[in-house]
Amino acid sequence: MTVEEAIQTNSFESPAHKAAINIMYVAYRVKTFVSGQLKGFGLTPEQYNVLRILNGKHPAAMCVKDIGSRMIERSSNVPRIIDRLEQKQWVVRQQSGADRRETIVQLTPAALQLLQTIKPTMDDAHRQMSQMSPQDLVLLNSLLDNYLM
Repeated sequence: MTVEEAIQTNSFESPAHKAAINIMYVAYRVKTFVSGQLKGFGLTPEQYNVLRILNGKHPAAMCVKDIGSRMIERSSNVPRIIDRLEQKQWVVRQQSGADRRETIVQLTPAALQLLQTIKPTMDDAHRQMSQMSPQDLVLLNSLLDNYLM
């Protein structure tokens, strides 16, 4: 299916306009798909992103500001997301010993187990989302990396 078919149009101002619409449409479809996969685990994509970021630094803790700078959606309210994860007992937060103004966050053993449980589902989701050859995926990633602003 083409983006023209998906959004029922055949008119774009330019190839750049079509590419921007195409990227937004595909991003929405991917996020919707991932949301559906994570819903069964009681997670939103933003919560999963925070857990994934913390897992990358585990066993070290991270400050909230550093987590926010690594978020896929930078407009996410990281403290609110951390509140929800803390209520679910997937993270612990405490005041930094180095700087009392700073809050640091760390995964709990329950979160590590959750991430292990989610991994096969997310690996399968990544495979399902891509019907491209490995060479096309390398090219797509290269093109998208060049687009980052």
